[in-house]
Amino acid sequence: MRTRLNEISQQIADIKVALAEIRDMRPGNLNQQFRKPKEKKGGYYQLNYTHKNKTRTEYVRQGMIETIRSEISEYQKFRALCDKWIELSIEASRRRVKES
Repeated sequence: MRTRLNEISQQIADIKVALAEIRDMRPGNLNQQFRKPKEKKGGYYQLNYTHKNKTRTEYVRQGMIETIRSEISEYQKFRALCDKWIELSIEASRRRVKES
């Protein structure tokens, strides 16, 4: 059982290192909309996200689309790493309780 706790500790340490490498991030979904949807003309992009229980929609300029996509990707990595850290912490806590 001790070796599994050591593995968990190492995985958490790896997650902390990965979190330190996260660059600029933001939550949300980037969607393309059209002013004339049937003809697919007049396209523009919208960023939709929720922060502090408030839903927001922002228009995104064409030149910023790749930057926003990169920031969204970084946020998704951040969330996945945090979720994994929580799962590992819960497992470690349960194992420590069983040992005592």
